[in-house]
Amino acid sequence: MIKRILLKLSGEQFAGTKSFGIDTDFLTGLAEEIREVVTETGVQIIIVVGGGNFLRGATLAHNEHTIERATADYMGMLATVINGMALVDILEHHEQPARLQTRIQLNSVAEPYIRRRAIRHLEKGRVVIVAGGTGNPYVTTDTAAVSAALELDCGLVLKATKVDGVYTKDPKKDKSAEKIKQISHLDALKDPNINIMDNAAISLAMDHKLPIRVFDLLTKGNIKKIVQGEDIGTLIISE
Repeated sequence: MIKRILLKLSGEQFAGTKSFGIDTDFLTGLAEEIREVVTETGVQIIIVVGGGNFLRGATLAHNEHTIERATADYMGMLATVINGMALVDILEHHEQPARLQTRIQLNSVAEPYIRRRAIRHLEKGRVVIVAGGTGNPYVTTDTAAVSAALELDCGLVLKATKVDGVYTKDPKKDKSAEKIKQISHLDALKDPNINIMDNAAISLAMDHKLPIRVFDLLTKGNIKKIVQGEDIGTLIISE
């Protein structure tokens, strides 16, 4: 069984059934599931959060005469902190110890990200939530997740989605789409129909032979099944 995993949550998942903001019902269900996984398996969990339920830096800076891209990306980092604050509170409310660390300095609401401190929290059974991306503009939270997974010696990255894996085409638009059970990092990069993570994140994982499992977060129990070794979703792995 894997000792330590990183769970990547997009901002859209925080919105749940809403089009904007935070769905506390969704977070409550997630918190209960994470507490169960930690309690029953002993796995250590790091969560990297996105901020797309509030704003996306690249989208906000899309027009030429508007907010600069770097500024927009920093705004997006602040959105991830809002999500992290919500998640840590709900986890603690459900008796799962958790700590929020950020890559940008916001000492009034979170600890600064410090690798050794994060590892110590994990060893004490706390879930560590990392917000603020990498702390740098022009870098996605997907890349931040892979970077954190490598830095914190995770055995696997779990990429949470609303579908049950990677498909040859968009299954919502094309009924002929076929599910892929396993694919190499390189093939995932080559295939233009696979957009589950940005290329920089997949390339970084490939360089360090870090496996990524894409799975359906909305199916309760999937995280636990993956930790226990079940073949859920799609595995992106080195050749």
